[in-house]
Parts: sequence; structure tokens; C-alpha cells
Amino acid sequence: MTIPSCGMASFAARDYFSLFGLPVRFAIDLVALDAAWRSVQGAVHPDRFAGQGDSQRLLALQYSTQINEAHQTLRDPLRRASYICKLNGLEIDPERNTVMPPEFLVQQMEWRESLEDALDAQDVRAVAQLEMEVRAAVTEGEILLEHLLDQSVPDTARAAEEIRCMMFLVKFSAQLREEKRRLSHGTLANR
Repeated sequence: MTIPSCGMASFAARDYFSLFGLPVRFAIDLVALDAAWRSVQGAVHPDRFAGQGDSQRLLALQYSTQINEAHQTLRDPLRRASYICKLNGLEIDPERNTVMPPEFLVQQMEWRESLEDALDAQDVRAVAQLEMEVRAAVTEGEILLEHLLDQSVPDTARAAEEIRCMMFLVKFSAQLREEKRRLSHGTLANR
């Protein structure tokens, strides 16, 4: 058995959506994505080439790694949104571009103050309520990203702004879960 002759260059040139036979959309069918991933991955999995030469095994490993990266990117809403923006010529670059709407920055400060107050009072319910509020904001953000990116002409500039906001929300939501867990177990410690 040999790796398909399409070559690594043509594989690498394919976008992640076409790799799995899916349309470029934010609203993605995760069941179809997973099924396509298993099929594509099965065809080039390195174990299938164990008896082949070093170059075939290496190529299979490279294919497999790229297929897994594509799958992980499309499964994650923020990574998928960022990838769609990239396909449309806009890199998110959150390390250098941290611009967020002023009203979101105010909301961030209010949430952080609420968290500090809840932690000072060791109020698990207040942290849980805040976590629900932030999760609702994440859900609203995903709905907005779908609207912005699944148009005939995606609004990538507005989507990029929303992605940066959602990066904060996802990280803050994880922090809230951890703080709630610590409070619930009476282990509020080094924050």
C-alpha cells in the first residue's frame, strides 16, 4: 500500500473544510465532521504503513498530523471562526491585536469585580450565577459568529472583534468553573 499520489503539497494546499468534504461555514455538522475525519484518517493512518519504507511512514505521519489538526480546528468554535477569517484573508492575531469594544471592556470589569466580591464572601452561588451569565454570553457570541461568517460575504472584521471577545469569555468561564470548584470543596487558595 502506498500513500495516494496526490502528494503532500496538494494535501497541504487543501483547506480544512474541503479536506472533509464540508462547506466553509461556521455552523458545522459535528457528526458529519467526525465521520469524515475517521474516514480520511483511516486512509492514511501511520499504522497502515508500518511495513512500508521510511518515506511512506513519514508521509503517513505528516498526513495524519495535519488531518488531526484540521479536525481539532473545525471542532472548536473559536478556532473554526478564526480559520474562516484566515481563509477570507484576515488573521486574528490576538497576541498583537487586543482591540475590543469599550462596552465589552466595561462588562469585563464588572464581571471581574463580581467575581472578586463572590470570592471574598466565599459565595459559591454567586460564582455559579456569574458562570451561567458568562456561558450565556458565549452562546450569544457563537450565534453572532454564525450570522457574521455564514453570509454570502462574511463580515470578518466584525467577526474578528467578536472572536477576541469570546477568547476572554471562554478563558473567564474556565476560571469561574475552577473558582466554583475550589469554593465548593473549601479549598479557596492561591488565586
